[in-house]
Amino acid sequence: MSEARKRSFAEFSEEEPPHTSGVADTLHRIRNGEDSIKLDEASEGWTPVISKSKKRKSRGAKQKRRPDGHDAQSPLQDLESRDLATQDKDSQTQQDGTSNTFPIKAEKQSVISTPKDNRPGLNFVPHRLNSILKLANLQELILYCIADAIAPSWISVKHHNQVRRAVALFVPGLEQAMFTGKLKLEPSTILDDGDGHARVESKANGTDASKQGVVSTRGTRNPDDFLPMPLVSDQLPAALKPLAEIFPHIWPVKAPGDDKYSKVHSPLHAMLTTHIPRRTEEKKEKGPKAPRTDKDWIDEPTPVTSYLLPLEDMRENEYVLHPAHFSGLDELQSHLQNRKATGTSLEDGWQNTIAKQLEHGETTYEQVIVNAENLSVGRNVFAMDCEMCVVEGGEYALTRLSIVGWDGEVVIDKLVKPEKPITDYVTRFSGMTKEMLDPVTTTLQDIQRELIELFSPQTILIGHSLDSDLRALKLTHPFLIDTAILYPHPRGAPLKSSLKWLAQKYLGRNIQKGDGSVGHDSIEDAKACLDLVRQKCQKGPLWGTSEASSEPIFKRLSRTPVSRTTGGNSSAKTGAIVDVGEAKRGFRTMAQYSIGCQADADVVTGVRRCVLGDKDGMYIPGGGVDFTWARFRALEKLRGWANDNRSAEPSDGAIWSEPSPAELNAAVAELVAHIKAIRDFLPPCTLFVVYSGTGDPRELARLQEMQRTYKREYQVKKWDELSVKWTDTEEQALKEACTTARAGIGFMCVT
Repeated sequence: MSEARKRSFAEFSEEEPPHTSGVADTLHRIRNGEDSIKLDEASEGWTPVISKSKKRKSRGAKQKRRPDGHDAQSPLQDLESRDLATQDKDSQTQQDGTSNTFPIKAEKQSVISTPKDNRPGLNFVPHRLNSILKLANLQELILYCIADAIAPSWISVKHHNQVRRAVALFVPGLEQAMFTGKLKLEPSTILDDGDGHARVESKANGTDASKQGVVSTRGTRNPDDFLPMPLVSDQLPAALKPLAEIFPHIWPVKAPGDDKYSKVHSPLHAMLTTHIPRRTEEKKEKGPKAPRTDKDWIDEPTPVTSYLLPLEDMRENEYVLHPAHFSGLDELQSHLQNRKATGTSLEDGWQNTIAKQLEHGETTYEQVIVNAENLSVGRNVFAMDCEMCVVEGGEYALTRLSIVGWDGEVVIDKLVKPEKPITDYVTRFSGMTKEMLDPVTTTLQDIQRELIELFSPQTILIGHSLDSDLRALKLTHPFLIDTAILYPHPRGAPLKSSLKWLAQKYLGRNIQKGDGSVGHDSIEDAKACLDLVRQKCQKGPLWGTSEASSEPIFKRLSRTPVSRTTGGNSSAKTGAIVDVGEAKRGFRTMAQYSIGCQADADVVTGVRRCVLGDKDGMYIPGGGVDFTWARFRALEKLRGWANDNRSAEPSDGAIWSEPSPAELNAAVAELVAHIKAIRDFLPPCTLFVVYSGTGDPRELARLQEMQRTYKREYQVKKWDELSVKWTDTEEQALKEACTTARAGIGFMCVT
């Protein structure tokens, strides 16, 4: 500070005009060390705040910058500079004769702020992706943007609360091979560059697909296979080029299923059904959780006969079949020969209950009223459980049989002495000991005679994994209910839930508490099986299935209120389905709005109505719905991907034929044109998702049918007479086909 300014400042401080006494007094106290200044950095510029007994900042502190971009001075220097600047301005105004009033404070410097960009967007970080995407992940993204789901970990959604609506297109028939050049859409030549990568040289545009960066043809074991790859318009076939203008990446998306058992689950259900969210207290519970059902669940009393095991399930679970299942004489003779070859014939000690035909098991009532008290519909229903021990030869033999009736009363509970010497009592599971079985004289033949007298053609037998109990009894019966199949495993067949888990989850009952010590109680297990079936009869066919603990995505949306940010015409989120076929069928009955179409071109029109609303508001309200799901079918049917098109005989060695490149190219171009047409009319801030659902499922369907035929014929024919042979070669081909069928693709962006 110059000497002239210091003298001027000192004179000003001594005079202390009324309007400046506050500032001068502050400066005087600061110089004398009586007070210090605390800076409020949240306000524009430096704001002096007087604070008693505060230490001054050290000289070595890092210099800050003010919001106006200038280096910050010390608090005292800053305050002095403002005061002197005010004096200079006042002096100037006095010389000009315009004003002789000393201003209270310096003019506040205006700061120009740029408007914030609140537009939503999608960003992904490669290191966050540790596995291939699943359809559930796409559903998770949609529900996070427009409903109540938690944030997905695999992608970052910028300003997700600004997403106003979502549109999902299901496009079966579109697959990854079209983008790599493996499936030709244009005349092309596939070359090998010598390092294991395919290089596609297209004759149509003279480009090299190895430079595309679209989707590599590397093996599925590469750890980078789950990463999205950029779409490059110049390196795509002409039919696919518009997709590169809409979406930045193509994502590999795995269809739901089970690779271990070569199963592919419905991609339709995977997107349109969602698990019912668990309550906070449920998340803290340990062990099997009680079944979560919709609050609108309505019991549907169903007769017990509705849950009898069909013949196909018996074969798949390797039950020894009762002769009543075979009506033709030739089939019956082949079946008996097969049983003789497998050691399950009458000569091997097996017995069949009295039921010559399945029709003999039907009730004689002309009409049976089904209600909570009459679910057995005149049938004799018994629940059974057996305990076994290990005998010589490593076989399991019956040691205890317990049977309870429909009313829960014990009908039979007997110990059985095996014919062969016992080598392991398996006490920790069976509860059997040497002391218990030594005095027993009842034999397996005695038990068989008693059961044949007890069981009639109207008898229904209930058990858990009943095939093992019947094998221990060496008995067949045509009318069975297996709770291990009645209540499907959450991951699907052929996995089975334990009886202990089912009883705890659905009955709230803790059974088999002696497991590993004193063994199981067969009466307790039989009653648990009975109660599970009774509960199923009272609740209805969906009870105990995934449908009971899940709900349509549209129902979850209906519980989500419309926020002020996104706006809307209703108090809750709404959804619509646009599909080829009838408007009210299947999932379409669960959406608030449904539009049936005749062709793919009608789907585009239907999506437009759902997104923008009808002009007159007669059906779709103005402003449209929050979530629209639509499906295109033309490409799927052309390629034979639809279920009704898979009709080739498994034994004829049929190879699925692909349409000609010209036909396929035209169908793909038409599909992409429909996708682009929808993108063009989407409003801003719309989440746009397109997914194929699966890869090519045709070979998987052929091999699965071939396997079913083999299992069906193996029960009644000799190996040389089989029309289909199933070996390890076919098993490995089935697994490879499952991998191909589950390899779908997806695209996503925010408009």
